Amino acid sequence: MSASVSPPRVGVWLIGARGSVATTVVAGCAAMTAGLHPATGMVTETPLFADSGLPPLSSLVFGGHDTADCPLPKRAEALAAGGVLPHDLPAAITFELTAADREVRPGGPLPGDTRTPAELISSFTADIQDFIRRRGLTRAVVVNVASTEPAPTGTTLPPSSLYAAAALRAGCPYVNFTPSTGLHHPTLSSLAASCGLPYAGRDGKTGQTLLRSVLGPMFAQRALPVRAWSGTNLLGGGDGAALADPAAAAAKNAGKERVLTDTLGTTPEGETHIDDVPALGDWKTAWDHIAFDGFLGTRMILQTTWQGCDSALAAPLVLDLARLVARAHEAGLSGPLTDLGFYFKDPVGQGPAALGEQYEALAGFAKRLRARTRSAPAPEAEPKPKPMPREEAR
Repeated sequence: MSASVSPPRVGVWLIGARGSVATTVVAGCAAMTAGLHPATGMVTETPLFADSGLPPLSSLVFGGHDTADCPLPKRAEALAAGGVLPHDLPAAITFELTAADREVRPGGPLPGDTRTPAELISSFTADIQDFIRRRGLTRAVVVNVASTEPAPTGTTLPPSSLYAAAALRAGCPYVNFTPSTGLHHPTLSSLAASCGLPYAGRDGKTGQTLLRSVLGPMFAQRALPVRAWSGTNLLGGGDGAALADPAAAAAKNAGKERVLTDTLGTTPEGETHIDDVPALGDWKTAWDHIAFDGFLGTRMILQTTWQGCDSALAAPLVLDLARLVARAHEAGLSGPLTDLGFYFKDPVGQGPAALGEQYEALAGFAKRLRARTRSAPAPEAEPKPKPMPREEAR
């Protein structure tokens, strides 16, 4: 009888590795691997992705960058106290949380940091490559789950773009789960086009915009003109504090509004507001007020309220995306993964905005993965750095 062979280990390098979303990702993966909780909310664990060759959850190894110093076990305890994680989970998975925390490296730029953008990119790249080498990983996916940053001005690379450049230079596929710039910066376009790596993003679709991507097509398909669509978000935690900055909130709202324009075929009146309410912690409330016309011009209103836990909504999507993009990399796919638009407010590439059509595209992606053989050679354990265009060092 032949001995069983363990699946190759795959790294998940999280930007914002000690934040609420990242902590919930690590804790959730450990809980599911140990059989403590089911894979609720994970589309990759449904029959749609059976036999697609996705890396099993037990094969994922976590690390990342963060500017915070609160260790993951302590962060998990705080989330459990707030009702985000089951109260007894942190104690049950202390080993896994501690192991992941040991792989977190200082991010940047920190206050008073004198390193140039090029030096920061080189440092981040070396951290990722060292993680891959030391842990014996077949590949690693870099996922940005850090707090939203304001849209950049000028040619200077914002932190999210420094990390994105480091990911590609380290030979790693990249996922931007935030509305931050990441690979969207114009000085990174040549690197993204030439690196031969798959990437996906941006801004995970977890609540209000998820609902909008369903309701928008409904109004359009039923020929019900929408006159106005206004919304309010109340949230606390790190996201609430970050989005209290009007520039960061504007970056976040751009994706929310784009979904309405794309699904309705027009831009309705109304705005979306984001309010920081620290008392809510990791919980959020999203309210929409939709004014539309019915038969013979009868004016009608639809109001929706979405209340949820941001980290618990985001974590299964992050795990889905890490597995999907790792498998895409293994299968030799490169460039923007348009078929993953199902997960994002502002997806890369040209694809549908309606959730139903996006799900069909995702199903097609699953079929493509099933059709791929596993015979393609794996990349080197220590990926070779990619050349960086001169503009990136500005």
